[in-house]
Amino acid sequence: MKTDDRLDSPIAAMCREKGMKLTGQRRTIAHVLSESDDHPDVEELYRRATAVDPRISIATVYRTVRLFEENGILRRRDFGGGRARYETTDHGDHFHLIDVDTGNVMEFDDEELKALLAGIGARMGYEIATTRLELYGRRLKKKDR
Repeated sequence: MKTDDRLDSPIAAMCREKGMKLTGQRRTIAHVLSESDDHPDVEELYRRATAVDPRISIATVYRTVRLFEENGILRRRDFGGGRARYETTDHGDHFHLIDVDTGNVMEFDDEELKALLAGIGARMGYEIATTRLELYGRRLKKKDR
């Protein structure tokens, strides 16, 4: 990975907008987070970051995640399973389906669900500004699908 790639990551851009100092290791962690299509915990983030730069320590990952969280760039999420996971704060409407058996977290978007939620808000006298929804479930067995 070229250093320029890490400079251009969305999380690195959010850091620059907030005036944060980005060391090379922080840029790498920002890039890894930006490339994640899941919600990694610190240990998984550490594994991914050290694949890019083996000099990154677990302590650096913990400090960087805390710094990003304190500056409103990351949000800590608890989907059960005893592990804090992280996602960027730049999401609008945001839906998750969490597999209670495996802990897998899947993001999804559903226009029909958004319309339903907007209708509920309107009936209650509100315009919905943003939504977050977490569904917890178990995968159906093939015969149940």
